[in-house]
Amino acid sequence: MMSMTCHNLDSARTVLDLFPCRCSSNASFNRPSVRNYAQSSCKRSSRGYGARKLVGRRRGIAQCRVSSTKTPDTLLNGVAQGPPSVLGLKKESRSPISLTNLFEVVAEDLQILNQNLQSIVGAENPVLMSAAEQIFGAGGKRMRPALVFLVSRATAELVGLKELTMEHRRLAEIIEMIHTASLIHDDVLDDSDIRRGKETVHQLYGTRVAVLAGDFMFAQSSWYLANLENLEVIKLISQVIKDFASGEIKQASSLFDCDTELEEYLIKSYYKTASLIAASTKGAGIFSGVDSSISQKMYEYGKNLGLSFQVIDDILDFTQSAEQLGKPAGSDLVKGNLTAPVIFALEKEPKLREIIESEFSEPGSLDEAIGLIKSCGGIRRAQELAEEKADLAIQNLQCLPQSAFRVALEDMVMYNLERID
Repeated sequence: MMSMTCHNLDSARTVLDLFPCRCSSNASFNRPSVRNYAQSSCKRSSRGYGARKLVGRRRGIAQCRVSSTKTPDTLLNGVAQGPPSVLGLKKESRSPISLTNLFEVVAEDLQILNQNLQSIVGAENPVLMSAAEQIFGAGGKRMRPALVFLVSRATAELVGLKELTMEHRRLAEIIEMIHTASLIHDDVLDDSDIRRGKETVHQLYGTRVAVLAGDFMFAQSSWYLANLENLEVIKLISQVIKDFASGEIKQASSLFDCDTELEEYLIKSYYKTASLIAASTKGAGIFSGVDSSISQKMYEYGKNLGLSFQVIDDILDFTQSAEQLGKPAGSDLVKGNLTAPVIFALEKEPKLREIIESEFSEPGSLDEAIGLIKSCGGIRRAQELAEEKADLAIQNLQCLPQSAFRVALEDMVMYNLERID
């Protein structure tokens, strides 16, 4: 049996839960047979169904410890929970969740945000302003600010707050600005030509302007953040910008590395995706004035939702068509970025290692690699990992009162899982 040592990502931050380890044990495991959705008393008028709870029942769970010899200084704290839960989701007879319906309870908040986004960037430099308008004008799901509004309103009910504060709204705007800045930089690093159906900033204006536009938006968001004058939130959001850079560095340093371990992948996914979502949801709770234990639960919700989202995104890279993805299938893999499906498949398929380490030098080798990942269970096991994180996210919401906002937060978890249905 392997051992797990616990290391903090940062002394001031709560670290991630490790994925359930798959070590051998004499204890018996019973996989959860079903996920029960309990109808709540809160009815959503437009949808006609209540909040649901995802419940995974685990019995006879053996304690085990996991370690990595590659990066012991960056291991994530976690509690071993036995083998991965197979979510026997009991689908209700309903249409798939749409973001339009999901966000309808904060539709007015999002409309105000959209009106403010372009003006909040400022007009000091027309070129940078034009670059920002290019990506803001392309739309996007606005998922992160929507989560800020949903958590803000859900937690406000706990303290009797009747309306959102200026700090809530400014936080949502800052979060979207930071996300947009990261997308501009990502497109430069990935040399992407299309974003949200439109030409990317660096494609239109060149790499120099794109990098400066991203930097400008990071700086502008930091200025607005400082003016919130809440030291806890300033530290929280500032760490996210650092995490973005750490995630890119970790990814660049492990390209085509077939010895990359799952916990390393989860750390990188936290840095690149989950950190911002976790900070968004915790910051919303802080500005509502709830107890620190509640705001920490909101952080855990955002973290687990973010990790689940990243895993699903990485699955879609192998299961969707180029038309659906807006880029060639397996584009992460061909660049050497080994994600959860690949890491799981490498455990069972030696041939896959040979193909990856050759950096797909042979004609047809990428298609062969994708076929191996699918055939040896890499996709299935990655889906189980996403579902485990979804389970945890739902559990993190149990501290909230029943409301349409909690329903929407639960539905966000389900929406993510349904993306691969």
